[in-house]
Amino acid sequence: MPSREANILILCKTYPSPSAKYAETSCVAGMEVNGSLIRLYPVPFRMIGEDQQFKKWQWITARVEKSPNDHRPESHRIYVDTIQTGTVIDTGKRHDWAARRSLISSLPVYDSHAELDQARIEHEVSLGLVRVSRVVDLDITPAKNPDWTNEELSKLVTMQAQGSLFEENEASVQQLEKIPFDFHYQYECNTSAGTERFRHKIVDWEVCQLYRKLVRSHGRDGWQEPFKNKLLHELPKGDLMLLQGNMHRYAWQWLIVSLIYPPREQQQSLF
Repeated sequence: MPSREANILILCKTYPSPSAKYAETSCVAGMEVNGSLIRLYPVPFRMIGEDQQFKKWQWITARVEKSPNDHRPESHRIYVDTIQTGTVIDTGKRHDWAARRSLISSLPVYDSHAELDQARIEHEVSLGLVRVSRVVDLDITPAKNPDWTNEELSKLVTMQAQGSLFEENEASVQQLEKIPFDFHYQYECNTSAGTERFRHKIVDWEVCQLYRKLVRSHGRDGWQEPFKNKLLHELPKGDLMLLQGNMHRYAWQWLIVSLIYPPREQQQSLF
């Protein structure tokens, strides 16, 4: 399919993973101006120039084309050298989510993960927002490999061995840190059939960065309490929604790729 220029509001960046071709890559997801979700992969985010690096809730313009080797309708290849960063939709000092809420209001929100997976079966949907009624628990378990394997390390040093992907980006990039834990949300959704419980892995870059920040500030023996407080108590105070994406080769397996948590809207009294 021919390439096209797209305006995309970034809603997700997953934590990078080793890549044989790019040293490391992230999966990025966002919404276009017509309200449709789009997946961008691969994105060697830390390797591109600072002027092209973007934030969550920032508009970008870039040339994209449908991924030829990925049948999922949302999956596109992005020409990273065409990225132009735009406006950041901020909440300001008052944490006013009005602008963000207005933008994402055009996206469908599924009442449960089961409803999203049914949309996958019937319509090949592979990205979607799921509304959470209650976060039950956060499972923190040691990763299968706490350190990079030899194969993964060989991929990560590709950039150092061959030089930068882009000549103008001469800044050195610190080797990617392995997150030695896996994080899974246990959560409930209210549906017409009753309450349903689900469990999914979180791969959101923001969550992994929170782990790294807290390890630095609280040490390896003290990070878990503030980490759990953030994910179990602070974020669920809002209208928590999980942006979920399925895996290319295992379409029935889903991951939480981003947390969306606008504050709950105040209910106005009728009297």
